[in-house]
Amino acid sequence: MSQTNARNATALRIGAMTGDGIGHEIVPATIRVVDAAIAAAGAPAIDWVHLPLGHGAIDEYGTPMPETTLQQLAELECWILGPHDSASYPEPFRSQLTPGGRIRKHFDLFANIRPATALAGVRAMSPDMDLVVVRENTEGFYADRNMFVGSGEFMPTPDVALAVGVFTRAACERIAHEAFSLAERRRRKLTIVHKTNVLSMTTGLFRDACRSVGEEFPHVEITEEHVDALAAHLVRRGQEYDVIVAENMFGDILSDLTAELSGSLGTAPSINSSQTQAMAQASHGSAPDIAGKNRANPIALFLSAAMLLEWLAPRHRDERLAAATGRIRHAVDATVESGVATADLGGQASTSAFTETVEARVHRR
Repeated sequence: MSQTNARNATALRIGAMTGDGIGHEIVPATIRVVDAAIAAAGAPAIDWVHLPLGHGAIDEYGTPMPETTLQQLAELECWILGPHDSASYPEPFRSQLTPGGRIRKHFDLFANIRPATALAGVRAMSPDMDLVVVRENTEGFYADRNMFVGSGEFMPTPDVALAVGVFTRAACERIAHEAFSLAERRRRKLTIVHKTNVLSMTTGLFRDACRSVGEEFPHVEITEEHVDALAAHLVRRGQEYDVIVAENMFGDILSDLTAELSGSLGTAPSINSSQTQAMAQASHGSAPDIAGKNRANPIALFLSAAMLLEWLAPRHRDERLAAATGRIRHAVDATVESGVATADLGGQASTSAFTETVEARVHRR
């Protein structure tokens, strides 16, 4: 996009769902930081579309996931989802698909991208870790994501419980394309995760589909590892990995592991995306025990929002969005490195104080 066209570009419309628990603190904080970064980068102000979800939606609409929210999300290219506390919902909502799960399924957000990078100033078991777990998000061994109707779990008798795992070549290939494309932009190393010594057909199909896609990326070095062996190797030498591609459950478990190895689940960002839409969502939960106490760590959602802007930048051909991404990341890094951090990272800053510091730093780059 030329500079003239960029100046004339219309403001982005981005959805925002506060959710539950600490979502009421970290989502507004994230909006403040994103607005500051966008302004510092010289881009038009974002048009935030606030949508109901969670306990507040139950009170107003009688459901944690109102149809009006889904309808408005369909008109948006991207949005931010705060954490939700589904375990505290009244029945029947507690036993239903979570709001986040329903959104992912409804919009076929098949790629869950979860970076794990150690932050300077944060104690980490693997301080040199810099990798990305690319997780297939629609099927695999998560029974709530692989059926058109129902959860994929059932009990034929009170003493027997079964779950259906689904692997399709199409889904395996499209997540492989995402992973290889990402690896090509990074250090050109990709690890395919499977468990073919036991699950030869299901994870074998996943491995073989990834191998096939890998032929289209001759410059990417490919390795393959059993999921249990990889978990051990990540603890011992996590800094050696670049991009890891995995089915749903394996990817979820491994990304929580890498988040802790690189510092904390509280600093672990992620986005869920399709080819046309994306959702920023921190990997952690709603932390009801500290909700409303101004103690929550907003880093994961800050960095998830930065990932969202990075996803948008090439689609809008607007380098200012990429610049805003860099400003947010630099501000978070510099703030933590300076010793300003929330209690979970060993600091004394409140959520609001940490946010104010990051917000101020996005203008200094």
